[in-house]
Amino acid sequence: MYTLQTIETFAQEIRKSRFQAVSGPVTSEAAARNFIDAHSEPSAGHNCWAWRLGAVYRFNDDREPSGTAGKPILQAIDGQSLDNVAVVVSRWFGGILLGSGGLIRAYGGTAAACLRAAPKSLIVPRVHAQVRAGFADLALVKTRLLSVPYLSIEEEVFTAEGAELTLALPEREITNVRQLVGDVTSGRSILLVSI
Repeated sequence: MYTLQTIETFAQEIRKSRFQAVSGPVTSEAAARNFIDAHSEPSAGHNCWAWRLGAVYRFNDDREPSGTAGKPILQAIDGQSLDNVAVVVSRWFGGILLGSGGLIRAYGGTAAACLRAAPKSLIVPRVHAQVRAGFADLALVKTRLLSVPYLSIEEEVFTAEGAELTLALPEREITNVRQLVGDVTSGRSILLVSI
């Protein structure tokens, strides 16, 4: 899964109607609602939207025929394997009716083009863990830990014997990091995963 790094916009005209999409990253339902409120155009006839946060999603057709706007926008999000994303597509009617199929293509296509243009980053599920290391092992432990992709040392608290490191590490690396810590310290340190 991926998410967007920044807010992106895209506009196009389809049979004299103007469509403008704004997409961006969101971290909660409240943030998604705020994004929609902030990027809906008051002068547009319709401000249709969709967002996804993991298994939770919402979409709205904003008075367009049912299923012709919000759902195609959500399908554009899902079609690009995106998460933690909101999209608003505003439409200014140009006088030519597009029909249900035309609306589905217009809203979904505008959202998809906007999402394709946006810079993305990989979502890596991470967990928190602690490692206690003595001063003799500390430098080597930190060096080896930081060689693990997507692992970060979030906090380092020094004690009389060494330091306690708080880590954020990818879930899929728990077993490897546990083995690494044990090997580097000859079993003197262990990885404790927070629940």
